[in-house]
Amino acid sequence: MAGNIFLIGLMGAGKTTLGRQLAAHLQRDFYDSDQVICERTGVSIPTIFELEGEAGFRSRERTIIDELTQLNNIILATGGGAILQPQNHSALRHRGYVVYLKARPDILLARTRCDKNRPLLQVADPLARLNQLYAERDPLYHSAAHLVLEVNDHHAANALNHLLQHLQLAAPTPSLIR
Repeated sequence: MAGNIFLIGLMGAGKTTLGRQLAAHLQRDFYDSDQVICERTGVSIPTIFELEGEAGFRSRERTIIDELTQLNNIILATGGGAILQPQNHSALRHRGYVVYLKARPDILLARTRCDKNRPLLQVADPLARLNQLYAERDPLYHSAAHLVLEVNDHHAANALNHLLQHLQLAAPTPSLIR
């Protein structure tokens, strides 16, 4: 079984929900990079975006991702845009097993429709925005991922079972460990 497991994907893909479940199942510490940023700053992500812009938020995110990916045997749910920065891409890819939770934009919209803590979706046409984000980020997610797990129609329990099955297959066999 992989040491660190990092979950990436667009907002609403289930990174936090699945990450918590996976951490409980594997008895590991769970971190959500967005939550850590909020805890450290004492304000919400929309407030950070309002006061510092996306660039300010991404700077904070880069620091947190670097710090968290250096821990051992953790489950980390990243923010949807964490993969945009090359430093994050590299840290995630080289310090753990990266799982891309992939879902269609229409599914993501259904999951995030009422969430006001998604500053990038506070636009006139959130589905168009999600389609744009998907087009921009999907290749980056694929390039960072060791595993792509489609979660379009999976309930959290089913997604957890699928992920655990894949992780067992990804685990090195004892004869290969020296």
